[in-house]
Amino acid sequence: MKKKLFLLGLLSIAFVSCKAQNSVTSISSVGKEASAEDYIKTITQEDLKKHLYVIASDAMQGRNTGEAGQKEAGKYIIEQYKTDGIPFPKGAKSFYQPIPASFFQKAFSPKLGDSENIWAFIEGSEKPEEIVVVSAHYDHVGMKNGEVYNGADDDGSGTVALIEIAQAFQKAKNEGKGPKRSILFLHVTGEEHGLHGSRYYSENPLFPLVNTVADVNIDMIGRRDERHKDSNNYVYVIGSDYLSSDLYDLTEKANKDFVQLDLDYKYNDKNDPNRFYYRSDHYNFAKHNIPSVFLFNGTHEDYHMPTDDPEKIEYDALAKRAQLAFAIAWDLANRDKRPVVDKL
Repeated sequence: MKKKLFLLGLLSIAFVSCKAQNSVTSISSVGKEASAEDYIKTITQEDLKKHLYVIASDAMQGRNTGEAGQKEAGKYIIEQYKTDGIPFPKGAKSFYQPIPASFFQKAFSPKLGDSENIWAFIEGSEKPEEIVVVSAHYDHVGMKNGEVYNGADDDGSGTVALIEIAQAFQKAKNEGKGPKRSILFLHVTGEEHGLHGSRYYSENPLFPLVNTVADVNIDMIGRRDERHKDSNNYVYVIGSDYLSSDLYDLTEKANKDFVQLDLDYKYNDKNDPNRFYYRSDHYNFAKHNIPSVFLFNGTHEDYHMPTDDPEKIEYDALAKRAQLAFAIAWDLANRDKRPVVDKL
C-alpha cells in the first residue's frame, strides 16, 4: 500500500512539473512581443523587382493620370492586395477612391481624365480608430513623342515598396501579431500634376484627419544621385522633425536598429532651394499638422526622362529603404502613444 502511494506521489509530482513546464512555455510563447525584426526580411529584392517590372513596363504607358496605362497599373496593385488577403478599408465601397476630372483642373495644366486613389487597410488590434498612413504615388507622366516614360524610380519604386510593406504587416496579422493601430496603404494619383490625389484625400478623408497619427511617404527610393555616386547605402530624410520630435527620434532608431542606412538631411533644410518638402504627397498631410516623413533618393540623370527604366534600379538599395519605411511604420503602429506634435 505504501509502495502504491509512493508511486502515485511520483506520478503526481511529474504531472505537476510537466504542467508547469508547459505553462512556462505557453506564457513565454504568448508573451513574446512582436518585433519588426520578425517580418522586415520578407521585403525582398526579388519581390520588389518582380512587381516593378510590371508597374514600370511599357504596357503601362507611363501611368499618366486618368489614362488607360495608369488604370492597368491600378488593377495590378489591387490584385496583389487581393492575393495577400488585404482588404479595402472599412467604410469604403472598393479599393478605389474615385476622383473626378474636374478636381484636377487648374490654370495652364493639361486636361486630365477621371482617376482614382487606391487604398488597402489593415485594422489595428488595440487602437483601430487611430490611423497610420503609408503613401506613394503610382502615376507618372505618360508618353511623349511616342516614347514611354516608365517612371521606374519615380514612383514605381515607392509603389512596389508599399505593396511589400503591406504584405509584411499582413503576415504579422495572420500570425496574431498585427499592428495595434490601423494602417492605411494609400497609392495616390495625380502627384506629377500637382499633388492632386493626396490633396483630394486630405479634403475627403475616409478617416478623420484628427485620428491620423502620421504619414510615411515614399517617393523615389530605387536609385542613387551624384552626391552619393560611391555608395547607395543612404536615403534622404525630409520633414521628420518639422512637426514632431518623436517622429524624428523613432526614424533614427528604426534605422539604427534594422537597416543602418546613412540618413542624409541635406534636403531637410527649410531654406533648401529644391523645396522637396513641398513637392511630394506627405505635404498634404503635414499642412494639416500630421507628423510626416518623406524618404527619397534624390534626382538623377533619368529623372522625368524616358530612360527611368526598371533595369536601372538598384534593388539592394530599394529593399533596404523599403525596410526602413516598414520599420518606421511598425513603430508608429505599435508604440504606446502617438507621436506628439510639439513643433507647430
